[in-house]
Amino acid sequence: MKSYVRAAAAFAVASTVLAFSGQSHATVFAAWQVAGVPFGDTLNARKYPSNTSQKQAAYPNGAVLQMTGRCTGGIDLLDITGQPHWKQRQAIRYRWCEVWHDPAQNGHFVTGWVYGKYIAPY
Repeated sequence: MKSYVRAAAAFAVASTVLAFSGQSHATVFAAWQVAGVPFGDTLNARKYPSNTSQKQAAYPNGAVLQMTGRCTGGIDLLDITGQPHWKQRQAIRYRWCEVWHDPAQNGHFVTGWVYGKYIAPY
C-alpha cells in the first residue's frame, strides 16, 4: 500500500511539473524585490525594455518580483547570484530586466520589464 501511495504522489508531482513547464518562457525564476523607489512612487513594469513602452503594472518598495533572469546587455541574473548583493545590483543598475507577473491579477501571467536601478536581490 505504501508503494502505491508513493507512486501516486510521484505521478502527481511529475504531472504538475509537466503541466507548468510548457507555460513559461523560463524554467527557473529569480526572486528580487523592489527597492530604492522614491517615497510615494512605484516601479513600473513595462511591456518592452523602454521607459516609453506601455505600462503593465506598478509595484511599491518591498514587492517581491519573479524575474526570468534575462536582462538587457546579455546579463543573466542566475549567473550573478553567487556575488554579493551590492555587486549584483551594480551589474544591473542601468539595465532592464524581465519579470514574470500577473498585471491584471487574473491568473494570466505575462512577461514585462523593470528598470534594474530599482530592484535588489531578495
